[in-house]
Amino acid sequence: MTRGSQRDRDRERANARTTGKGKGKDDGLTPEQRRERDAKALQEKTAKKAAQAAGGSDAGGNSTKK
Repeated sequence: MTRGSQRDRDRERANARTTGKGKGKDDGLTPEQRRERDAKALQEKTAKKAAQAAGGSDAGGNSTKK
């Protein structure tokens, strides 16, 4: 295979990869809606973590047994 055709083929493959992507994470939400969604998810996450810490479970896996 000649070097020129390999370059052309690689350019075609790279172009095919980038054309399908577009803009990315377009979920149809306004920035304000996105902030509210993220804040709610963060509150749920912290509440879950606090409940887990209050329960005394060893979810971190840091066992002191030897």
